[in-house]
Amino acid sequence: MTLQDTLPKAKPAVAPALFGVTVFASATLVFMVQPMAAKLLLPLMGGAPAVWNTSMAFFQAALLAGYAYAHLLQRAGTVRRQAMIHGGALLLAALVLPLRVHELLGPPTSDHPALWLLAALALMVGAPFAVLSATAPLAQAWHARIFREGEGRGPYVLYAASNLGSLIALLAYPLVVEPTLAVQAQTFVWSLAYGGFVVLMASLGLLVARAPAVAVEGLSVGGPLEARAVTRPWRQRLVWIGLAAIPSSLMLGVTTHITTDVASAPFIWVVPLALYLLTFIIAFQDRPLISPETALMFQAAAVAACAVIMPFHTTNLVIQLGVHLAAFFLTALVCHQALVARRPPAERLTEFYLCLSIGGVVGGGFNAFIAPVIFTNVWEYPLVLALSCLARPWTWETGPFWRWGLFAICVVAVIAAPVLSGLYAQSEGVVRILLGVVTVSAFLIRRSTLLFLATVSMLLVSAQMAGDRVDVRQTWRSFFGVARQSVMPVQALGGTVHMLAHGTTLHGAQAQAPEHRCRPLVYYAPETPIGQVFAAKRAEKASLTIGAVGLGTGTVAAYVRAEDRLTFFEIDPLMVQIANDPAYFSYTTECAKGPIDYVIGDARLTLEDEPQGQFDLLLLDAFSSDAVPAHLLTVEAVEMYLARLKADGVLVMHLSNRNLDLISPAMAVVTAAGGHGLLQRHAAAYDSPILWESAEDVIIVTRSAEGLLPYENDVRWDPVDGGLTAPWTDAYTNLPGALYARMKEVWTWLP
Repeated sequence: MTLQDTLPKAKPAVAPALFGVTVFASATLVFMVQPMAAKLLLPLMGGAPAVWNTSMAFFQAALLAGYAYAHLLQRAGTVRRQAMIHGGALLLAALVLPLRVHELLGPPTSDHPALWLLAALALMVGAPFAVLSATAPLAQAWHARIFREGEGRGPYVLYAASNLGSLIALLAYPLVVEPTLAVQAQTFVWSLAYGGFVVLMASLGLLVARAPAVAVEGLSVGGPLEARAVTRPWRQRLVWIGLAAIPSSLMLGVTTHITTDVASAPFIWVVPLALYLLTFIIAFQDRPLISPETALMFQAAAVAACAVIMPFHTTNLVIQLGVHLAAFFLTALVCHQALVARRPPAERLTEFYLCLSIGGVVGGGFNAFIAPVIFTNVWEYPLVLALSCLARPWTWETGPFWRWGLFAICVVAVIAAPVLSGLYAQSEGVVRILLGVVTVSAFLIRRSTLLFLATVSMLLVSAQMAGDRVDVRQTWRSFFGVARQSVMPVQALGGTVHMLAHGTTLHGAQAQAPEHRCRPLVYYAPETPIGQVFAAKRAEKASLTIGAVGLGTGTVAAYVRAEDRLTFFEIDPLMVQIANDPAYFSYTTECAKGPIDYVIGDARLTLEDEPQGQFDLLLLDAFSSDAVPAHLLTVEAVEMYLARLKADGVLVMHLSNRNLDLISPAMAVVTAAGGHGLLQRHAAAYDSPILWESAEDVIIVTRSAEGLLPYENDVRWDPVDGGLTAPWTDAYTNLPGALYARMKEVWTWLP
């Protein structure tokens, strides 16, 4: 013990809590602005899940810029000089406030939507986000200058405070901010909070500059950070980057997976991101809430279960969400705990965080920009899930002989499962048992890392082959999703039928036999509500002007007579290519008798440019998979649709959805928009052939009550009830309520 150790400790010149408050405040602002910016841009981009993925890749790059700036700022000399530079950067970044979509770029383009989105984010929030992101590593570096090692809880604990602020902000946005404040009010409040943070950061910098610096290894008193005399191998940095890249990629992968069938909306996006931040909080705790050993055990079970359930999209939604989110959370925790075990001394923390940020950019950039180019399907998610097994402690020995026996059983089972699935339609139960055996076996051999990796990889491939019963002939991928063209023999339709699926939902089908080739099938069949409306309008008028939001296979073109005119409003140019290629579908090229036009872009923007009072019939059927672009179902949107209708025109809203109750909010929207509506919940005839027709939920809306007269005496149509829930607006949507309402239909015991 030295004499200095026996002396009473002086009161610190800067309260440690001030560091925590500053870091907490910056993290709150950083992660509050992410869903806010995406919400501002979402109505312009069609609501595709890729909007969030691209936004996240941008924010990770901006975070990297902030961390690099904080790392380089350590060479600026004294804390006073650093504080002055940082204060100037904060003030310069404030020049872009309040947040808004700048008009410099013009409207978004469907040809290069990702580039437009990146440019829009850079102009809107790039500078404030980057400079705010520098706060955590910068404050920790300042903390290390004025506190000895062992005093307080150390600078790394501030990283947990940063992630706690981030987590609170993310949860507060969908639960408090989004439901209570309009978007414009949100941006105003955020800008005011940014100004308050500038004052807080300046106060911290001033106090730290006045405080005496401690002499520790690697720090000169009051001077710049010096190089520590330790080896810094590139191998260590690459491990840091790799362990950070895996959770980043998985976060976007699981987000894409769950939003494809639910909705592209902040309440869905923030769940994986919140879990991602929670793993950082746990990993950086002095006494982790979940120990590394426990995390490794449960992660093995969750990854194996996720691998087997991934292709089976008909599994209950709650089970799907639970398994995928659990696998992601535990894998991210394993990776981040491995990072914490490899963290360097405090004087190298800015380098450590810089490598973490690089890993985040690598993982996010792979999902957002590279995978859509090199893969025709969302293969990056299962691929990275398999690679995440390498984050577990490596054991080169294979262990006891029984592990080899279990591995051999796994090999036999994963080969047998898809074979049985293809040979016998009634073997689904046996296939599930085989895959279940492999799942349990994978958990039992989890301590042999390479065997576990091999088993999970085989399980992913085998489950995909066993779960996909469709004969897929062609797959395409664009910014707006994945489309698959497949074939199916249907005897009642004369043989082969071509089908198009977007995500996990069938979006159209066409029989190839000449006698059925131009018959609308599934959602657009003459027996369905959509077909009924087309029949009524054709009987009423000799010529029709028709608008259709959403192209699909172009099935509605089969209803177009020589005197009619049809305009498709489609956001994805890829869909136009598919629908107009006779090798796949020919409704638009062979069955339509009148002219067909195409307008590319989001319908909320493109329909605004159409003359008012133009359409006799306007069909809204623009959902990709079962995901909901909620901005197409708001009061403002329906008001705009109705304005484009003729006095006796009809708006047809196709609202079928597996996971969300869209009927109640849609009825409320119709009433609030001043429309008059009828609802039909159509069930396909029991004896109808497969694909002949399908069940669907449809609301028709007119500008006046007289417009509904042709349908009011039809017992299949019921009046709408606009008082069941609050109407959705551009400033308010309640997708969690729609999800819960659909769950109540399945589980009637829910309150």
